[in-house]
Amino acid sequence: MNNFIILVLHKDKEVDSMIFYFSATGNSKYVASKIAAETKEELIAITDCIKNHKFTFKVNSKEKIGFITPTYFWGLPCIVREFLEKIQLEIPNLYHPYIYHVATFGTTTGQVGRMADKFLSKKGLSLNGRFSVQMPDTWTPVFDLTNKEKIEKINHEAEKQIAEVTEKIKREADGDFSHRKMPVVAVKLFYLQYDKQRQTKYFSVEDSCIACGLCAKKCPDSAIRMQSGRPMWVKTKCTLCLGCLHRCPKFAIQYGKKTKKHGQYINPNVKI
Repeated sequence: MNNFIILVLHKDKEVDSMIFYFSATGNSKYVASKIAAETKEELIAITDCIKNHKFTFKVNSKEKIGFITPTYFWGLPCIVREFLEKIQLEIPNLYHPYIYHVATFGTTTGQVGRMADKFLSKKGLSLNGRFSVQMPDTWTPVFDLTNKEKIEKINHEAEKQIAEVTEKIKREADGDFSHRKMPVVAVKLFYLQYDKQRQTKYFSVEDSCIACGLCAKKCPDSAIRMQSGRPMWVKTKCTLCLGCLHRCPKFAIQYGKKTKKHGQYINPNVKI
């Protein structure tokens, strides 16, 4: 429990209640913004925290702390893992605030909530609530996003799920309410593939690239730089969020051989 008392290494920021979120194509950001509008929580982008080296936060007592993230390979994105390893929450009088995690997912939540809880347990904290919202799966090396009617239906059905999750959060419901989980053993084996797939050598750029630089500007890992008017991956591994692929105005960035025929997706309700 001594992890509650923390030496401040970064500039403090005191807030009443907050939602930390990571989003590449807008799904998790949309869910976070919808929940925040009802709970009056402050939205904090995990990517901003990483880039600005802000990991220490003062928390007022009896307030909520939320983490909203996508599900990658049945677990947490590596950038979220890094953030949870570094975050330090200063909580007065050892009070345990209501802490929750919401996973956006396409096919399964795997054990993403359990993984987030495991990282928080190292800080002497634990999740009170685990939730999930199904949204379009943006892993286009496998999933096809060209059926717009199907995408619209998934997003429409997500609205009800968001409302249900929000109500549970507002009344501080305890428990694991996430859906479509997978066995822990299966998740451990499948999640190993994540690090193998995160190699940037599988990205390619087509001649339709207009050198807008959006991919380099928005990369959460700063893994892309513009060189001679072309995006170049300057790190061997990245988070593999595929934000560069989905945001590209000319769809010039591909990952492997199948993404071209599977289309692009950005959540239509938020600005990324």
